[in-house]
Amino acid sequence: MKKVFVIGIGVGDPDQLTVQAVQALNRVDVFFVMDKGPAKAKLRALREEILRRHAKDRAYRIAEAPSPPRDSAPGDYRACVDELNQAKQAVFEKLIGQVNDGETGAFLVWGDPMLYDSTIRNLDALKEAGVTFDYEVIPGITAIQALAAAHRIPLNRIAEAVTITTGRKLANGFPPGVNSVVVLLDGEDTFRRFVDQDMDIFWGAYLGTPDEILIAGKVKDVADEIHRRRSEARRANGWIMDTYLLRRATTPSSR
Repeated sequence: MKKVFVIGIGVGDPDQLTVQAVQALNRVDVFFVMDKGPAKAKLRALREEILRRHAKDRAYRIAEAPSPPRDSAPGDYRACVDELNQAKQAVFEKLIGQVNDGETGAFLVWGDPMLYDSTIRNLDALKEAGVTFDYEVIPGITAIQALAAAHRIPLNRIAEAVTITTGRKLANGFPPGVNSVVVLLDGEDTFRRFVDQDMDIFWGAYLGTPDEILIAGKVKDVADEIHRRRSEARRANGWIMDTYLLRRATTPSSR
């Protein structure tokens, strides 16, 4: 039977791979590459560097396919995601078709495959549709971990919870009952809605790469700087991956 690895490769630094991930890389016959076009050439280059540095113990092949486009401003978000995933499943099936029986293929997933990524769901959908293969998931360093390490902060404060959410959800208001929120997938700089509140922000972009940008401070003091640096970086690179921790200010004794 065909085997597929879903390998978390961290957020950009080839040294962030776990020993388990490196061992998995060296069992792979075919690496799957989803081409996202010239604007994201650096993302491909980082994957290639990971393979050059860590996949040394056997010969391997590369199977490529264009990544399905996504509507950046859909009228119906869930319908758009469903349509995108169906397109991805068709691509995944073609890629897995290039793996021979008894061989192993692999998807290299940014960060961790279990956190805000669709690869596992799409593989499950293919298996339910009758495509025959087995798969294994290898965890990776998340952007959340990299962000906290880069800013040298713990995510939680004593006796407090941390919520992980998206910019789309944060736009509906700060989650009730918590003081610390990690925000992913925010293309609208939603933190700017909280400049009138006493909140701290720890923001990072291109974490773990030579292009890494870190900004921290009171939201009211740094929101404009983050917006400017984010816009400049996106124009310069054609893409951006960023995340941030948004935290209500409290007394020092509660930290």
